Amino acid sequence: MDQHQQHRHVHDTAETEDITARDKHAGHSVAMFRDKFWLSLALTVPTVFWEPMIQEWFGYTAPRFPGSEFIPALFGTVVFIYGGWVFLNSAIGELKARLPGMMTLISLAISVAFVYSVAVLLGFDGHPLWWELATLVTIMLLGHWIEMRSISQAQGALNELAKLLPDLAVRVIEGDRTEEVPVSGLRTDDVVLVRPGASIPADGVVMSGKSAVNESMITGESQLVDKTDGSEVLGGTVNGQGSLRVRVLQTGQETALAGIMRLVSQAQSSRSRAQALADRAAFLLTIVAIVAGVATLAAWSLLGAEIDFTVTRVVTVLVIACPHALGLAVPLVTAISTTLGARNGLLIRDRRGLEEARNLDTVVFDKTGTLTLGSHRVVEIVAAKENDPDTVLSLAAAVERDSEHPIAQALLKSAEDKGLALPRSSSFEAAAGKGVEAVVEARRLSVGGPALLRERNVELDNDMENASLRFGDNGQAAIYLLEGENVLAVFAIADQVRPESREAVAKLQSMGIEVVILTGDSEAVARSVGRELGIDTVFSGVLPDQKSDKIKELQARGKRVAMVGDGVNDAPALVTADVGVAVGAGTDVAVEAGDVVLVRSDPRDIARIVTLSRATYRKMIQNLWWAAGYNIVAIPLAAGVLYWAGIVLAPAVGAVLMSASTVIVAINAQLLRRLDMTR
Repeated sequence: MDQHQQHRHVHDTAETEDITARDKHAGHSVAMFRDKFWLSLALTVPTVFWEPMIQEWFGYTAPRFPGSEFIPALFGTVVFIYGGWVFLNSAIGELKARLPGMMTLISLAISVAFVYSVAVLLGFDGHPLWWELATLVTIMLLGHWIEMRSISQAQGALNELAKLLPDLAVRVIEGDRTEEVPVSGLRTDDVVLVRPGASIPADGVVMSGKSAVNESMITGESQLVDKTDGSEVLGGTVNGQGSLRVRVLQTGQETALAGIMRLVSQAQSSRSRAQALADRAAFLLTIVAIVAGVATLAAWSLLGAEIDFTVTRVVTVLVIACPHALGLAVPLVTAISTTLGARNGLLIRDRRGLEEARNLDTVVFDKTGTLTLGSHRVVEIVAAKENDPDTVLSLAAAVERDSEHPIAQALLKSAEDKGLALPRSSSFEAAAGKGVEAVVEARRLSVGGPALLRERNVELDNDMENASLRFGDNGQAAIYLLEGENVLAVFAIADQVRPESREAVAKLQSMGIEVVILTGDSEAVARSVGRELGIDTVFSGVLPDQKSDKIKELQARGKRVAMVGDGVNDAPALVTADVGVAVGAGTDVAVEAGDVVLVRSDPRDIARIVTLSRATYRKMIQNLWWAAGYNIVAIPLAAGVLYWAGIVLAPAVGAVLMSASTVIVAINAQLLRRLDMTR
């Protein structure tokens, strides 16, 4: 793995510590900010009401009683200590980490206002800033409450996923005897009874019963999935109308649901380049604010302004420049996009991978199990003129009913996929290397390959001969159905292309992305799949350890490459690519190689990754401008450059503007939820 890939995939201890240091809300909660806001608001109202300046502005006189003149100072001090302590304490953490940020600026602003007001109270000539201090702290608490609640709601996907599992399960003891036990008490190989409408308590396999299960909360697939004996089921999915007996295979942290929760949590905490940009911008804005505050103090002092006016300007500059919204701009979008992806079957392991997806111009698919089903099927039937294709398929499948050969399974599954009823068969016989025979509907029928034809000296007519040659050119096996020496049909057996693959390739190509096939199969097979799907670039005969070299070859041409594979023998290529996508995770969501893991084996989800990446990036950039762009105008206004025109911003107004940018950022991020990923 090269240096770039190591940087992208390895999250070392130093980075983890850096993330922790930058977490301004470590140890904070929504409830804490809510409670502090309401109590501070209750104390701020009398602080403002008894403020002499406010009384003069609005022409009223507050009730007077002994000590009433100290109400602003008393309540303002309580608000500073009670409401402001959370900012002061966080600022200490920022300074210890040598990463001054928004908490440092807020603390500087309220500390300057408090110290100055205390000095005036003790006899210094000036006007105290008690009401400005109280309103400033209260508005800051409101802004942080909104921020924490927004992030908490966005990250609520983990809580919603956790709620999918029931608290209790019905364990089968013996026969029809059952008992209710906590889900945490289930063990591997326990048999549980899942009644209609109940949630399945753990991953397992159906022992008996028939039903349809809603798996949309895990896979994003909206249609119900039929379950019969031998079908695998996932914990947290909801049973339909039938009753199922399920043998438990995975419990606790081993279940698919637990794996999904781990990946969602990991993605929401992983850092993207946009987050690094936001952190850098917040740091620079902090420096700019401090410099602007010092410059404001120096300028107004040189101009002979009164000290209370000068201090007020400094406080306003520090407040309005707080990179508060910058701290929310990217994490909120991150949380929402991760949740949105998980709800659509896209599990994001590494934020950098999702961020990079918007730049992709090439998507490389491993063929087997990705563009194809990974198991053989009948892909074409050429029947003798007097025979119907479905009829000959059902006859051939009936002959092969008792065989375990892969060709037999291909015929049987193809008939099953078409819903064909198989006639009864008897007198089954197998001839090694040649084929099988059986009596079906009183007819002695045989199924086999070219060796069977040679043994019986059967010659094909022109249609059958041409079909056989064409199948061979496409890398497909030609299998024949015979009655005596009469050839009833020839079947092309191959790894069948997924029905969704055509739409997936067409969608990617419409987005300006080149699609490439990378496979270990022969060139004939690979070219056949490429022709069927409209893919021109095909790499065939590539061994697993050579796949990463092909990815590097494309990257050397300046391509931004995504590799799509099963995450097993494709792991080196997945890691080498700019974006690695592991497809068909199903119940095994612990795929370590990919940046994105697809719960469904649906190649159409690749286009959805690109759509989500582009929309997420747009929201991040929009939020960064909303969070920091207004400072271009706001900081000079706060410093008082338009004082000559009668335009002066009070600290509380500055706090309102700063908080307004936070609210706008939060609302703009929430709009990402409206993204239609199916288009």
